[in-house]
Amino acid sequence: MTSSPGPGSVDRGWTGRVNRGRGRAAAFLLLALVESPTLAARLEGSPSKSSPKAAVPSVALLPSALRSEGAEILATKDDDERAQLVADLAEEDPQGTETFLISLLDHDGAAVVRREVVDQLRHQSSAASRRALERHAASDPSADVSLLALESLRETAVGDLRRVLAKRMSLARTQGDTDAIGRLASAEERWISLVRGTMLPSFLRQPPGDFAVTTKTGEIRVVLFGDFGDGSESQRKTAAAIQKEHSEKPFDFGLTLGDNFYESGSESPTDPRWKTWWEDLYGPLGIRFYATLGNHDWKLSDSPAAEILYKSESWSMPSPYYTFTAGEAQFFGVDTNEVSEEQLAWLKTALEKSAAKWKVVYGHHPIYSAGQHGDTKRLVDRLLPVLRDRADAYFCGHDHDMQHLKPDAGVHFFVAGSGGAHQRPMHPHPRTLFARTDVHGFAELEITGSHLTVRFVDVDGSTLYEFVLDKPAG
Repeated sequence: MTSSPGPGSVDRGWTGRVNRGRGRAAAFLLLALVESPTLAARLEGSPSKSSPKAAVPSVALLPSALRSEGAEILATKDDDERAQLVADLAEEDPQGTETFLISLLDHDGAAVVRREVVDQLRHQSSAASRRALERHAASDPSADVSLLALESLRETAVGDLRRVLAKRMSLARTQGDTDAIGRLASAEERWISLVRGTMLPSFLRQPPGDFAVTTKTGEIRVVLFGDFGDGSESQRKTAAAIQKEHSEKPFDFGLTLGDNFYESGSESPTDPRWKTWWEDLYGPLGIRFYATLGNHDWKLSDSPAAEILYKSESWSMPSPYYTFTAGEAQFFGVDTNEVSEEQLAWLKTALEKSAAKWKVVYGHHPIYSAGQHGDTKRLVDRLLPVLRDRADAYFCGHDHDMQHLKPDAGVHFFVAGSGGAHQRPMHPHPRTLFARTDVHGFAELEITGSHLTVRFVDVDGSTLYEFVLDKPAG
């Protein structure tokens, strides 16, 4: 195995939490202000005065370490900025901020702020959060807030029933009842759509048979990127850099690593963004991309089906998970949003029966990551055991950065989530071989006989990192 730079080299673009122009010291000075009768009066534009509600928002409802940030929220007049500050606060300590968020939900007069609070409370399981969501589902002045609260309640209720199914599945595995496992796994495929509220029938979750992608030579060149579909200047610059690289050394095909359409996926196969955010940018390459679903692609109820049913010369998503061969490699696209029992069984069988020299698995969420989201425990527990000693590489996005992490049982881990979406902070990780979060760009994968090469390239066309994995013939 060879690598350039060497496996010990680290190129980190670590960034800290975004500074929004107000220092902590200044926020502490606001503590007296936010407790004043004047502010309390401003907050009394309550959306639900006729319903039981939490106390008027007070930084005393927060852990002491977060009170300066709570003060900043209460003193901020711009609604959009206040909503963003709410998201930042909730991310730091979801449980510790719950009571404060409920009080904001019951008193803040801005729908955009209440919507953000509902989006944060939907991840809570406490009775207090549920009661708050019920109040606003029934009486919030904003229909958008009411619908989001209602959807959160539906997700929780159906999720509880899904967990009952999971317990029954666990019992079947313990008993070694293969017939029950098969029947329960089929039911789970339907429950995935019920939990997520999507219009995706179970037959659209069934992978097609293996298919082959032809290449002009025995060598393979693939472009990979994720977290890109937001129509931003960064997305356009990254697409332009891919086109320039392709004109000089053509790619055979491409892979998307999810979050193809922000903020909530595609509305339909005729969504106008297919032209402006996809075809106009990647169609000129003249190659086909084999896509996977990210968490944002699951948000709209019709989005997964829209992305599966959309067909063009540049786009293909046969199902949420599928496999195909190209040259001496076999590629396995997976849906990491819901790693169902049926999908895991399919992947294990497909990997084990594959005769390809190289086996590449790709999806949206990282298994290991130094990015903002960190390691994904459910994938470490469920997906990684299937990949160990079976796959050569796993590519993903979700964290908006570029990474290479040390292998585990022969599997190398690459994150290529710099396709256009906003950049995020990173943190040291014991498996890091390479990490950058300060640039946008893409990954290249080349397979030439006994060599698998991965490069990370930025929007200027500069190679930031190159790694070569060797596998002897035979």
